[in-house]
Formats: sequence, structure tokens, C-alpha cells
Amino acid sequence: MAEVGAVLPGVAPTEGDWSDEDAARPTIPLPLRQLFQISLYWLGINAIMGGINVAIVERVSVWFPADKGFYITLQGFLILAVNIIVQPTVGMISDYTKSRWGRRKPYIAIGATLDVVFIVGLATSNTYVVLVAFLALLQFSSNFAQGPFQGYVPDLVPEKQVGLASAMVGAMQTVGFIVGGIVVSVAYILPAGPDGHSDFTIPTIVLGLIEFATAMGTVLWVREGGAARERHGRSWFEIAKSAWATDILRERSFVFLVLSRLMFFAGMNALLGWFIVFFNQTLKLTPDDKALLVPLTQVVVALVTIVSTFPSARISDRVGRKPVIYVACLVGGLGLVVVSIAPAYPVFLLGAMLLGSASGTFLAVDWALMTDIIPKAASGRYMGISNIAVAAAGQVASILVGPLIDIVGQHRLELPEGPRVAEAAAVAFFVLAAVFLRRVDPRKREDRMAAEASVRAATVAPAEA
Repeated sequence: MAEVGAVLPGVAPTEGDWSDEDAARPTIPLPLRQLFQISLYWLGINAIMGGINVAIVERVSVWFPADKGFYITLQGFLILAVNIIVQPTVGMISDYTKSRWGRRKPYIAIGATLDVVFIVGLATSNTYVVLVAFLALLQFSSNFAQGPFQGYVPDLVPEKQVGLASAMVGAMQTVGFIVGGIVVSVAYILPAGPDGHSDFTIPTIVLGLIEFATAMGTVLWVREGGAARERHGRSWFEIAKSAWATDILRERSFVFLVLSRLMFFAGMNALLGWFIVFFNQTLKLTPDDKALLVPLTQVVVALVTIVSTFPSARISDRVGRKPVIYVACLVGGLGLVVVSIAPAYPVFLLGAMLLGSASGTFLAVDWALMTDIIPKAASGRYMGISNIAVAAAGQVASILVGPLIDIVGQHRLELPEGPRVAEAAAVAFFVLAAVFLRRVDPRKREDRMAAEASVRAATVAPAEA
């Protein structure tokens, strides 16, 4: 009987065939403060994303009021390639890195430092081209840190704590998004800029400092996991290139979970990335209204998300991960329907709360399920690729939402029906998330590999006889 992961005769070895691919899951329980610190950097990352999204949408809406959907979508495509290439590649390289800081921390420190530099450039940019250039650079540095950082949960968290760790990650992602929204909303009450519109310069720079502080906490206080993988004589270029080796397609459950994740986050981004446009074009809110309602919306949604996160994690430990995600898809779709028909802010807030509940339910189990099914030793690579779903979700949502807002809203007329139709159409993302999830085998990878090996052994034995 062949060993699990052995190379078949006549088949060239690929990244997935190295013997250290299937390292054992950690068994030492982590103290709560370590779980908290592992999760905390997500607050900083999402503070940036939650905050600069508001600032960018507002600025692009001022520069291109008639075609804002097109330009917001365009910038998404321009930075998408950066997200896709950088995070899995650097995550893969970190799996093999040996340094006095360990295999993850050097990349986190470098990426977080560059984040601050590029955020200052973005905050002070005064043309669309310069803004997009610094946004692309920020995506590079942020993903340079995120790819390696995402390996920490598989590196360090034992099976019994995966559910709790996933819930804490989800909660911190939500809190970070809200912190970013609150910080950037200060711009609505600060003195206007030279063009007479809200000035987001100082709040945006503050977001970079928050992200840097949480990153340094990770570098200083999170312990390292297992030893780096052996390169087996391969160059760093070969290692980087192997992040995209086709062996990953053999992990069918992983591939379909990434697709499901992409669709779910696209559904969330259909609102999160465009609610400022909904406020401006559909609900006709003034800057004074938004000074109150933008942070209010984000705080309320955050509370709903956090409240739903931890119970969902515990329920998933009993009934399984997939049923909980199916519920999240259903609730998320319902939330977008409510938003699309909202005649006024209170109904909009109800729909947003449903989306918050869906987000908390999903985030509570998403990381747990991903950690269950990926090869542990290559966690930097696999978690980096899985986070393409998060990085690309905004752009995928924009493909649908941006054009619909412009076309149905009739460009310069800015009819309120544009955002309504776009939000209603985005329900399709949650439907697709549930469809892709059906193809995911939720068994832990070690259990699935053992079962598949037994089946192969049972098939080979009669042939040899």
C-alpha cells in the first residue's frame, strides 16, 4: 500500500507531493491572551479597509459624480492583480523562511511599515491617478503582511480551540471595520477641504497608525509555530512560483470553499462597498446626516455581528460547519432584499443588521472550516490563496453593482433606483455561495486522507491477489 501523499509512478513531483506537506495539527492549548493577540491584527487590517473605502468612495463621487460606478469598479480591477499575486506568493515563501524572528514576523513587520508610508501618500493624493497608484501600493504592502500572518491559526491553534479562534478572528475583523468607519467619519465634522468637501486626510493617516500598532503587537507577543519547511534544494524563485502549482486543484474541497467564500464576501461587499452611494443617491442623506448615520450604522452592525459570532461557533461544533454557513447565506440574501426596498434609513438599518448577523455567523466558522481542510505545513500558501476571496470580493461585487448603479440610475440623473436594483441583484452572490459550498467535504483533512488511503488500499489488494 502506498503512503498517503506518495507520488504515483511516472508523475513528476509537485509542491503538494513533498513529505512535510501534511504536518500534524498543533496539540498545545494556547492561553486566551495568545488567541486574542493572534486575532488583534485583523482589527488593524480591517480598520484600514473599512475606513479608506468610505474615503475613496466619497472622493471618487466628488471627482466623477456621473460615472462613479465605473471609476470605483475600474480601480478595483487595477488593484485586483496585486491582491491575487502577492498574498499567496509571500505566504508560500514564509512557509520556508528561517530567521531569528521566525518564518512569519519579518513579512508582517515590513508590510505594516510600508502600509503607513503608502497610506500617507493615499491620504494626501489629489488626483484619481495618484490615488489609485497609492491604493495599489497599499494593497501590495498589506498583502505582503497578510499572507504570512494568516498562517498563524493553522500553525498554533489546536483542534479544540479552532472554533473559538475562528470566532475571535471574525469578531476582530468586524470590530476593525467599525473602528475604521468611525475614525474616517470624523472627516464629516472636521473643517472642509480646499474643494469645499469633507477632508479625509488626517483620519486616513490615523488608520495607518492603528494598523501599525496592532502589527507590532503581533511581532512582539505572538510566539512562532512549527519549524520552517525544507526547500529541498529549490531556489526562492522556484518556491515563489510553486505557490501557483496546479497540485492545489487536487484539493477540491479547498477550491470549492474558496469559491463559496468569494461569493459570500462579494454579497457582503455589495453593501459594505457601496452603502455610501446608497446613502447619497437613494436616501439623499446630507453630510450632517452621514456624520451621525455612517458610524451609527457601522456600530450597530458590528454589535449584531459580534453577538452572532460566538454562539454560531459553538453551534457549528455540534451540528457541523456547513449547516451554519447555509444559514448565513440565507440571512445575507434576505438582508440585501430588505436594503433594496428600504424607503428610509430605519428599514435600511434593519437590512444591514441582517447582513451583520449573516457576517457574524459566517465568520464564526469560515476560518475553522478552512483550517480543518488545508495541509497544515503549507498553511501560509493555502491561507494566502483562500484570502484571495476576501481581496477579490469587492471587485467581483463591483462588476455587478457598479454598472447597474450607473445604467439604471441613468448616470447624470442619479436616479435612486440604481442602487436599489444593484443591491437586489447581488442576492445572487449568496445563492452561488451556497451552491459552491455543497461540493465541500467538511471532514478534517487528516481524516479524509486516511479514508481515501483505506479506499485505495482496498482497491489495490484484490488486484495484487
